[in-house]
Amino acid sequence: MVASQMADYSVPRLNSQSVLVLNGNTGEALYEKNIHQRMPIASISKLMTAMVLLDSELPMEQSVTISDAEIDRLKKTHSRLMVGTTLSRKELLLLALMSSENRAAAALARSYPGGTAAFVNRMNRKARSLGMHDTIFYDPTGLDMRNTSTAADLARMVKAAHNYPLIRAFTTTQEHQIVAANNRLLQYRNSNALVRGGDWDISVQKTGYIQEAGRCMVMQATVGSQPLIIVLLAAGGSSARVNDAKTIKTWLESHPSSWMAVTKVGRTAWRHLQCHAVFTPYPHPIKPLPQSPATAPDSVTPLRPKRLTSAINVHRSNWH
Repeated sequence: MVASQMADYSVPRLNSQSVLVLNGNTGEALYEKNIHQRMPIASISKLMTAMVLLDSELPMEQSVTISDAEIDRLKKTHSRLMVGTTLSRKELLLLALMSSENRAAAALARSYPGGTAAFVNRMNRKARSLGMHDTIFYDPTGLDMRNTSTAADLARMVKAAHNYPLIRAFTTTQEHQIVAANNRLLQYRNSNALVRGGDWDISVQKTGYIQEAGRCMVMQATVGSQPLIIVLLAAGGSSARVNDAKTIKTWLESHPSSWMAVTKVGRTAWRHLQCHAVFTPYPHPIKPLPQSPATAPDSVTPLRPKRLTSAINVHRSNWH
């Protein structure tokens, strides 16, 4: 197994309080740290916002105008998207995913049939349908700290989001210009430094930040010809999540034969077990939010000799 083969190598020390790295083909965990710790996810929520919007099949070229309802009265955050600005749903979705524009996400939810409440309800229903049983949403932007999830659940969300071509395209767009309500040209750029740098092969990603959540990042990226799903939650400094991602990539690339050579075997075993194993929910309680990153538990279990069947229980059935 990948886990047993990598166990002898030095384990990277990561700043993020919760980390999960999965092989996107087999679902096997390459690195785990507090993957069932439930915590705020900030703008990672916008991946679910995007999926619910696209599932609704609302006309993406239809115009939506930013209103007073989109002003953030919870966190008092600033937005360059002025009240009165009119953009298509498609362009609002681009800004929400690429630049994590909160007013764009809020406007998309408000203009949904039934309004924001119906939209958030649909977000939670979608989460349940994906097997994200430790996840709950209270708003479409992620500004509400009650939007909480686990690394294990978010890996499922990333895999689901990867099936939407528009989400893949918009989350990896580097920059975009819009015309604001005052006829000024506004330049937006991707919130993820790894996308802006251009050195990574990223197919879908999302960043997030509020004070309660810390710096967060989820993505699917190709490393050593293999698709990896990477979830990083509650990193400290502004560059911590990026540094953690780079550390993971360097660590895996330093020992390619130990985890890449068994990919074909692992995938065969995974599919065999999907057909013959009895799937049961992973028996873990929902844990309370950590009081602070400094006091969060540090239960790192990267690449221990775990059987592939345990990975199935952790991430439940129907990975493919």
